[in-house]
Amino acid sequence: MSAERILEDAREQVRKIVPPEINISSIDFEGPVVVIYTKDMEAFASGNDMIRQLAQGLRRRVAIRPDASLLTDSKTVEKRLREIIPEEAQITDIYFDDDTGEVTIEAIAPGLVIGKQGSILNEIKKEVGWAPKVVRAPPIPSKTVSETRAYLREVSSERKDFLRKIGKKLAQSKYEGEGWIRMTCLGGYREVGRSATLLSTRDSKILIDCGMDPSSSSSKPYFTAPEFQPLDQLDAVVITHAHLDHCGLLPTLFKYGYDGPVYCTPPTRDLMSLSLIDSIKVSHGESNKSEYESKHIREVVKHCITLKYGETTDIASDVRLTMQNAGHILGSAVCHFHIGDGLYNVAFTGDMKYERSWLFNATTNKFPRLETLIIESTYGGFNDIQPSRVDAATQLKGIIERAIMQRKGKIVVPVFTVGRSQEVMLVIEELMRTGKVDKVPVYLDGSIWEATAIHTAYPEYLNSQLRTQIFQMGQNPFLSDIFKRVDSSEMRENITHDPEPCIVLATSGMMNGGPVMEYVKAWASDPSQTLVFVGYQAEGTIGRKIQRGVRELNLQDKGKSITVEFRMNVEIVDGFSGHSDRRQLINYIASLDPKPERIVIGHGEEHKCLELASAIYKKFNVETRAPMNLETIRFK
Repeated sequence: MSAERILEDAREQVRKIVPPEINISSIDFEGPVVVIYTKDMEAFASGNDMIRQLAQGLRRRVAIRPDASLLTDSKTVEKRLREIIPEEAQITDIYFDDDTGEVTIEAIAPGLVIGKQGSILNEIKKEVGWAPKVVRAPPIPSKTVSETRAYLREVSSERKDFLRKIGKKLAQSKYEGEGWIRMTCLGGYREVGRSATLLSTRDSKILIDCGMDPSSSSSKPYFTAPEFQPLDQLDAVVITHAHLDHCGLLPTLFKYGYDGPVYCTPPTRDLMSLSLIDSIKVSHGESNKSEYESKHIREVVKHCITLKYGETTDIASDVRLTMQNAGHILGSAVCHFHIGDGLYNVAFTGDMKYERSWLFNATTNKFPRLETLIIESTYGGFNDIQPSRVDAATQLKGIIERAIMQRKGKIVVPVFTVGRSQEVMLVIEELMRTGKVDKVPVYLDGSIWEATAIHTAYPEYLNSQLRTQIFQMGQNPFLSDIFKRVDSSEMRENITHDPEPCIVLATSGMMNGGPVMEYVKAWASDPSQTLVFVGYQAEGTIGRKIQRGVRELNLQDKGKSITVEFRMNVEIVDGFSGHSDRRQLINYIASLDPKPERIVIGHGEEHKCLELASAIYKKFNVETRAPMNLETIRFK
């Protein structure tokens, strides 16, 4: 069926639902959304039930936008908006998009812009003509968030063309006949790193994650596999979360010609661009050539279509995607794929934490339907039982007492930009605020400060307790005066030579480059200084070598290879992990509703994948697989 015929069918459906007196000027597809332009915005402002009926009738998400003839002068509209919206909302920016007829209102308290039961928002819709969109301004200003929003405004015309193309493709009719589904393991199976899985149906190809191997600069997913080529047959990329082992090679797809959509949550888009830019900086700092340039990262951002948790959307002619909380890092998602008209359902957990943490709720475990689950096994080995979050906090308290209060030394903690750094910050802040340990400066080096700012821009993705503390009680632990941002190499140099005790949180988390190595180089031979691991160290990384007791490190220093003696005190605090341990993985499977027919194990060292697969099969009597890279499994 032609795109024009598909649009005409949509228009007929709209005419059945919308009363004839309401003027509909045009209808278009923009990605997975049907956009309806109207000269009667007021009718839709109070008729939310009509929008729901349209979404049900069209079986798509629906957006209502004003006809171009309604758009009044932006200066006049901005003045009126500031009159309607209470000062307490603390507007930080108002910007207009002529192509979509949207006015975006950025405020510290977006709830006050919306009003009780949407009263103020409805008033805005009636009075100003433009379609209002309300976003939260980060309490800590985020360069990434503001630049991403500015860039998307800058390329709005290109993006609109791209979304129209995707929308027409999604609306195409499905072929009749026998349907089938299979997955091909392109990376991250019986290993940790370079996560990539191709989900194929008779009608579509979808790539889930596109990661790099943190222990090797040259190891990529198996993109030369015949199932994956050519790139122009790939319908969509879905990113579970913003860690580089899941998204670190996404820009290379655009470098080599991919121009399709990337689906992820809004925080994942922002954190991903931050992590990717940081990756280029680390490569240059280590005198390595990056796989891509910043222009390729901009292409990633331009092609992102973001989904909130629980929002279902078409991503191919026969596949619908819903993202749910995975509990791993900000915006991390369990990705549920509904294939065909009830043909099959598959969920990928990505990295997951089935335990309420200081930042997030536990992984979602309920789905409408589920035949196959693909689950991680980072800590799925027989002896992989981690301490609780409370035990981890107690252990960290003891380390701080010994290292700083007794030895008067320093602590350096290698952390990922996103996730562990913010949890460690919360625990240290609580220990120092309550007087359980002495107050000392806590330096944040790398992109940790910026990642923390992004966390404050998306409070709806944090757990309810932390949201209440920040936004109702006015206690934002991230704004504590103990935290100091390291913003120059001179400041870093001063910290390494300062005799006073301190704590340094620095990237990268597996010590494969980044500013953490500058502190290690400076303090490596001093046994009074302490190195604390709070996250997973992959095979082949410097972090894993130190955990195994290495006494000499071969490091890069300004492009030259040097050898340093390592005598630092080493501590490991497992309870901070964003991954489920073996017990939590088993409990998660036991709690799943509904129970899947098949479970596929990935994202773990070979023996852990096999041990977890064996345990699940014995306990639940369910078909269990631990495939190798390049294996293909047919589901139906």
